[in-house]
Amino acid sequence: MSHGTYNFQWGEAQTGIHDLLIQELPAEPTKPEKDRLAAFQNYATLYIKYLQIFRRLEQCYDQIVHPQKRRILRHVLDGVTGRVLELKNEMVLLEFSEFHYFDDILSDLKLTPNDIEIPIPKYFIHEKYKVLQDREKLLGQILAKMGPQEEKKEEVTMSIEDAIRLIQVHERARQGRLRAKFMREIRIQEERERLAANRGAPTLDPDVAAVRIQKIWKGYAIRKRTRREREEEMMFIGMIPQPLPTSSKNTHQYQAEKVEEFRRVTQEEHEREYQQALDTIKNKIREVEGPDMKETMQDQIRQWFIECRDATGKFPEFPKEDEGGSAAIFKEKDPAEVEAELAGKEDEKGKKKGKKKDKKDKKKKDKKDKKGKKGKKGKGKGDDEEEEEGFKMQPSNFLPTVKESSDKYETVWMERDETNNFSQKHDSELIKEEKRIEVETEVRLQVDELMRQELKNLKLAVDRDKGKKGKKGKKGKKSGKKSGKKKKKKSGKKSGKGKKKKKEKDLTADRTIESLYEELVMEGILIRSPKVPLSEFRGEYSYLGTTLRQANIEPMPSLSDVRQLVALYGILPLGSQAVHEKSPLIKSVLLAGPRGTGKRTLVHAICTETGANLFDMTATNIAGKYPGKSGLQMLIHMVFKVARQLQPSVVFVGDAERTFLKKVPKTDKTDPKRLKKDLPKVLKTIKPEDRVLIVGTSRCPFECELKGITGSFQKIILIPRPDYASRNLLWRTTISKYGGILTPTLDVSSLSKITDGYTPGHMVTASQQVLSERRIAQLSKRTLQATEFVAPLARIDPIYKEEEEAFKSWYGKTPLGKKRAKMAQGDDEDDGGKGKKGKKGGKKGGKKKKKK
Repeated sequence: MSHGTYNFQWGEAQTGIHDLLIQELPAEPTKPEKDRLAAFQNYATLYIKYLQIFRRLEQCYDQIVHPQKRRILRHVLDGVTGRVLELKNEMVLLEFSEFHYFDDILSDLKLTPNDIEIPIPKYFIHEKYKVLQDREKLLGQILAKMGPQEEKKEEVTMSIEDAIRLIQVHERARQGRLRAKFMREIRIQEERERLAANRGAPTLDPDVAAVRIQKIWKGYAIRKRTRREREEEMMFIGMIPQPLPTSSKNTHQYQAEKVEEFRRVTQEEHEREYQQALDTIKNKIREVEGPDMKETMQDQIRQWFIECRDATGKFPEFPKEDEGGSAAIFKEKDPAEVEAELAGKEDEKGKKKGKKKDKKDKKKKDKKDKKGKKGKKGKGKGDDEEEEEGFKMQPSNFLPTVKESSDKYETVWMERDETNNFSQKHDSELIKEEKRIEVETEVRLQVDELMRQELKNLKLAVDRDKGKKGKKGKKGKKSGKKSGKKKKKKSGKKSGKGKKKKKEKDLTADRTIESLYEELVMEGILIRSPKVPLSEFRGEYSYLGTTLRQANIEPMPSLSDVRQLVALYGILPLGSQAVHEKSPLIKSVLLAGPRGTGKRTLVHAICTETGANLFDMTATNIAGKYPGKSGLQMLIHMVFKVARQLQPSVVFVGDAERTFLKKVPKTDKTDPKRLKKDLPKVLKTIKPEDRVLIVGTSRCPFECELKGITGSFQKIILIPRPDYASRNLLWRTTISKYGGILTPTLDVSSLSKITDGYTPGHMVTASQQVLSERRIAQLSKRTLQATEFVAPLARIDPIYKEEEEAFKSWYGKTPLGKKRAKMAQGDDEDDGGKGKKGKKGGKKGGKKKKKK
């Protein structure tokens, strides 16, 4: 697409932001919404609208080549990303569920499920591509030093006699099959000869024979043409996919990707030119306008000296650098600042009055406060009821950012004429405006030093005229002030040192990050993550979520919902430092689900999309490494020190339920409970500025202590078996991925129906077994059949309904699951019995919210 297209798309996004800001920042505060369903509808609508804007801005930031526009775009993109995460958190607190369903809202807004798919910003990887390359190179060098890791394979021992016997059996079987094939062909040939001898010579008229041949040929040609036209029609209406092109380079997708890559290269060139222009323009302004600025400032300050001397009879004190220097003298004050100054003066006057009046005032205030409290107690019930019944959003950390960038767009870029900037390079006029301010501050610092000296000389000259007494008095005052300030500074430093003592000891203060990194790689703790994009975790949207919830049935989430949660909780916060510091802090995530549902794939996807390091702290991986209590402390210290220094980082805990087992089997020698006590402690040390995420996986969380696992993992994402729609999509993509060709003879619908209970992992295993090299070579002669996949699947145990119900009941016992169940019960009571019961339930819920 062209520059104009992306500029227009950015303008549309800014219009949407402007409308949402009017809604979110009204002139008068809005009243809390009393109906939970209506509140959720409001939150969900805002969430979807912000998500639409997020998708547009992400594409614009990735493709716009103007360096100054990209800076504003990045600012607003981070703000909108953070707002999306805040609204998600609001919906979770409102519904007490990680999964939400927007079927009715999507139909009202005329959107499809693909329109609310969360995009992964490409700048997460592109903007630190060189850093990631260097890190990958370092990791490769360390692994090369270690040498190839030999996998232990069990060798099958066999005697020579047994081997010869096995070869003989196979050879005899091969010869028998060949002999049977030859004999069958001989019998068929003999049968043909016998039938020809019985019929005798042909007596058919040549004209009749020709008509018959024409009839058969024309019928074949018409059927072939009809079949082709029907296929073309079905392709046109989108009922069957388009045929795959002979070469991938001929596709429109390839051409579009090529253009995108070209625009990214142009971005780098324009950015380089912009950085050079910043230095050259600043130097030019300093040379041309600097002397004039200096003279003007000196004249203004000298004029100020004279005015103060005439008004007060003495020269003023020059403001210090901390106070802003001479800039503070000529600063234009806002009405609010003027009012604050006047109020400060009035307070000073009030302090000078007698102590008796102060005591009387205090007594009066105390009496008034007591009366006020009594009044509040009387009215408290009514106020509580309003707060409890109503739902109001928490204050946002990102709306000011969005507002600021929106205002900047409107003032700078909205009406800017860019007819002469076709190539979208930097705007020199904007750079001059910015750099002029910087040069002015630099010049002001130099002028301030000169004028301080000049003021000092003027004071000395005046003091000489007045005599020695004046000098002593002033010196005494100055020394008094200085000593006071020194004392304050010392006390400040002492208090600062007291705070530093609370920090944890650095066990590896004498070692570099590179040496720690190498040691962790050598020990197999820091591992190379396979490159798996999040789009590889495929799943279809759940279209019945809202309908089932309206019928008081809690639906199982779809794989599409799981993918969105991983993007919201794992990828978006880790990818951007600005977003992570202000958004709701998520320190740990647990992915719970049956075997083969793609838990480890999601862990690798988080690392791939954010460029994060992967630390494997699974019990089986750390068994025997860094033994003892001190060894474990050293391991945890090293892992989190490297993780913070080389953030973003993911700390992976596989089979997390084993860490919190009620009773460890005697045969288990890996010491799975090793991290049980330290994991909750480590969570407390993770701060908003640390882009470190602990991700655990569990295939049977119901076997461990519920309190331990829910206390260590902040968010729990339940991964279900795939439903019919997801299975259909998975079979199509998996078969195509492993070399299969989808044809009308392959009944994918029936295959999806009979594979209920099988997970994506099972489907991959079956596809790998069926689509061998030999079978792929035969596809042109013998197309794939659904029955071929039945035999490999029959050897695999599916995930039965009972296991899924066990996961569902376990999730209902988690803190969020309990709140969800309690809320559902409260809604039922409100529907069944009106009056006091409903209010009591509401009050309890309100109190709990306040505690939080």
